[in-house]
Amino acid sequence: MDGEQLTEQETALYDRQIRVWGADAQRRLSKAHVLVGGVQGTIAELCKNIVLAGVGSVTLVDGRPVTEEALNANFLIPPDEKDYAGRSIAEVCCDSLKDFNPMVRVTVEKGDLSTRGTDFYEKFDVVIVSRCSLNAKKTINQKCRKLSKRIAFYSVDCRDSCGEIFADLQNHSCTQKKVDETIECHLQYPSFEEAILVPWKALPKRVSKLYFAMRVIEKFEEIEGRNPGETSVADLPTVLKLRNELCEAQSFTESQIPDALLERLLSGRMEFPPVCAIIGGILGQEVIKAISCKGEPLKNFFYFDA
Repeated sequence: MDGEQLTEQETALYDRQIRVWGADAQRRLSKAHVLVGGVQGTIAELCKNIVLAGVGSVTLVDGRPVTEEALNANFLIPPDEKDYAGRSIAEVCCDSLKDFNPMVRVTVEKGDLSTRGTDFYEKFDVVIVSRCSLNAKKTINQKCRKLSKRIAFYSVDCRDSCGEIFADLQNHSCTQKKVDETIECHLQYPSFEEAILVPWKALPKRVSKLYFAMRVIEKFEEIEGRNPGETSVADLPTVLKLRNELCEAQSFTESQIPDALLERLLSGRMEFPPVCAIIGGILGQEVIKAISCKGEPLKNFFYFDA
């Protein structure tokens, strides 16, 4: 697995995708190590896609017990209670992913990712966190950036029929096909903290309203000390007041963050499986592009609203 060439078994198993993106891209995938924090429904879709694509290893971190809410969106959790009783979501999903592709090493880590030392992240090439707090996103992203090696960082959040992906590939080089020629591109990404510090009025007009709404919800959860998703419609008056304060500070129009959108994000605690499939599928594509250095990657933020 650590060799420079693909084995015969890998070449035979991944033959069809090698024809699409080439042996060099497949070799990079087979040597890549991916860390995933928070195995939500969106992450289940992502993990399935990258395991089938043939990454070297996937490490799951999610110590939560299996709940009915998790069962509704995460197809990696078997429906029979005796298969998951007394086990964490990460442990249950680990077994399911091994069945998808025995050639990919899938393991479980315990503990809180945001409290891990910087050295812990050095063994990974891609770090993905799902539905984590504003502070955790900033902390983990900064730890990835402190290392000498380039680590691709992604955060993803899916609420009701809406989804957000953030990407920080640091200094990334890739090749793109343009008609009859291949062009090499060099892109420099900001961190999550740098990205959200950009004044709202300085952003392009076509930026999704979801971007601003997510920043308001994120700030509310931070101020109230809530875990991501621990909100309800009862919080709407406080959130609207916070939106007005943030808009005033940013010299921004409040109508750009509609009341109805904020209400939907507050009440949509559960993930919507079809949206998980779309967001997770797109995130899977982006991770493969980041590892293989083929194709134009996502720039900073991606939004979807069904």
